[in-house]
Order: sequence, then structure tokens, then C-alpha cells
Amino acid sequence: MKTFGDFIKIKREQLGIPQRKIAAQLDIDTSTLSKIERNERRVTSSMLNVFSKELDIKLEVVEFEFLKDAIHSEFKDLKFLKKNLTKIVSEL
Repeated sequence: MKTFGDFIKIKREQLGIPQRKIAAQLDIDTSTLSKIERNERRVTSSMLNVFSKELDIKLEVVEFEFLKDAIHSEFKDLKFLKKNLTKIVSEL
């Protein structure tokens, strides 16, 4: 499965944007962004708007990729994941 870090790196490279530009907008150093792209560091939800704006991706898509990766990496082994997520969403 493609991770959020993979998703960000692919899009950034497609656009030819250097890591330093995205890192500056996130107020992090390039080594931290590199770790995010290598899935060695987690993204915070507060970073999503910056990724959306700087990479010209709809926020809805960025949020989806972020959530998909977070759920998969943390909860993929839960037997009733899909059923319980459906319940949670219906309560929102």
C-alpha cells in the first residue's frame, strides 16, 4: 500500500518542488520532511493544509490519504475495523 509519505513525495517530485520549499512552509527542516516522506516520522493533521496548498491537491484528497495511511498503519489487524468505522461515521 502507498503510504502518506509516498503520496507526498511522488506529488512533490512530479511538480519539481524541492523539499526545502515545502519544509519552509511547514516550519520544519528538510531532514524532518525527508523522514516524513520515508515514513519514519508521522504527519500531524495541522500540516495537511500546507500540503494541500503547496502541492495543489484538494484538501479532501490529502485528508483521505492521511486517514487511510493512519488507519492502515495503526489498526489494520483489527477484526472488526470496517464495521466499527462505519458505526463511528454514522455517529458523527
